[in-house]
Amino acid sequence: MKRLDGKIALVTGAGAGIGLATANLFAEEGAFVYVTDVNGETADQAVVALNAKGLSARSMTVDVSRGQDVTHFVRTVEEDQGKLDVVVNNAGVNVREEFRHMSNADWESLREVNLDGVVRIARDTFPLMQAAKSASLINIASILGHQPMRQVAAYAASKGAVASLTRALAVEYASFGIRVNTVSPGFIETELTKRMRRNPHVNKALMERTPMRRFGTPEEVAKVILFLASDDATYVSGADLIVDGGTTAGV
Repeated sequence: MKRLDGKIALVTGAGAGIGLATANLFAEEGAFVYVTDVNGETADQAVVALNAKGLSARSMTVDVSRGQDVTHFVRTVEEDQGKLDVVVNNAGVNVREEFRHMSNADWESLREVNLDGVVRIARDTFPLMQAAKSASLINIASILGHQPMRQVAAYAASKGAVASLTRALAVEYASFGIRVNTVSPGFIETELTKRMRRNPHVNKALMERTPMRRFGTPEEVAKVILFLASDDATYVSGADLIVDGGTTAGV
């Protein structure tokens, strides 16, 4: 028996990176997966590949910063499935800039995805998670919410807020059979880290901070997300699982 047999799952920001790896792993483990992304084309491509392997998934274009997109998605799932067993809030953006120079527009666009989007999904999918009787909500934060770097103050603030919200929801949602946890990745091979990985000086500095001396892969993070989504974690709620090769363990 697969670990997510019969489960209905949502993964936001699933067109690439950690979200795509998670959607693929969930489908391989037996879940029906809603693959959503602001870029509908990448979501469609992901689902075509999954369906070609005989796996169950549906793509939808969802911009988590737009309330009408989330409302439409929730109505669709309610009509099609009536429940959500697993919700992964993965969609996120970054703006690398000295905080003192950040414009209101940049801050608002980052906050609307990284924090408001998580709030919107966590709130609006609540009835679908409650209907599942035993659901798992997993919010993707970042080690930068624990140990910030220069030029990512706004990103760090948004991810720190996500981790705090997760703990609060773990308390509030527990009586409804919903577990709520955070996964905080370190430096992972995704689009968000491409510029840092390509800069030899920045790359070297990051590797010196990382005891395992390498970037992680999206698939390694997806396996931790799968653990929290599965029945192997039925007594885990309010946790923040750090996946960073030991980075935050150092000074």
